[in-house]
Amino acid sequence: MGTGHTVVYTADWKVSNPRPRDTSYSIYEPDYGWSDWNKLEMPALEKFEDCGAGSVQRYDKSDGTISLPVYYRSPGNGTTSSVTVIRCTFYNKKLQFLEQGNELHIDVPRGYGEPSLTHFKGNYYLTLRNDKQGYVTKSVDGLNFEEPKPWTFHDGEALGNYNTQQHWVTHSDGLFLVYTRIGADNDHVFRHRAPLFMAQVDPNSLRVIRKTEKILVPERGARLGNFGITDISPNETWITVSEWMQPSGVEKYGSDGSIFIARIHWDQPNKLFEIL
Repeated sequence: MGTGHTVVYTADWKVSNPRPRDTSYSIYEPDYGWSDWNKLEMPALEKFEDCGAGSVQRYDKSDGTISLPVYYRSPGNGTTSSVTVIRCTFYNKKLQFLEQGNELHIDVPRGYGEPSLTHFKGNYYLTLRNDKQGYVTKSVDGLNFEEPKPWTFHDGEALGNYNTQQHWVTHSDGLFLVYTRIGADNDHVFRHRAPLFMAQVDPNSLRVIRKTEKILVPERGARLGNFGITDISPNETWITVSEWMQPSGVEKYGSDGSIFIARIHWDQPNKLFEIL
């Protein structure tokens, strides 16, 4: 199942606010391909009229339920978004809302957005996009999360990720974050969205272990902030991203719109990977 959200444009291809927005999903079957997309029906509450799951990571539980983080803009809040995790069931090819967790807010322009969720050794972890800096929080039940705190390195220094997404790479033996950040000789890159880094996360302190940081995809002037993560097998995980050739002139640093696949080969099999 692929999940995302709808986007409504004006006649001149601009996004205006407020706007209606829904979580959308499509089902893939090997014999038939991808189905037509459908909308997740949310409770008939005004605050969910602009609510979606764009650029998020969800967690599919062994009991068949789905933990899906969404972000939404309540009427009167302008462009400021809040985040919650909703629990869904999937039956007869239909995604259905069951319940929602606590609501996470921050009084910063545009609030929290593009949340990504994972589960590791008994806890749920949620990373959040924010205009000023990325945030992280955790939960025992996957619905009710602690107050988010800014991402930092293990020494307490700010991670430097801001105004773009971060996603999880989860192995049975370790928890990892993929992100972009300032401080990498990348002031010429839009919002410092390249190179693409990966590092291990201390699940207890919720801090990034600096000495484990590696560059997954190099910086060539273009931004790499929108990317996806897929577990291919117990021995391999892929991070896929394309060079976004904006603003004009980024090609002078070597970018050409290439698509990158960073392949992580695990020394030990990822026991979280299951073939259903």
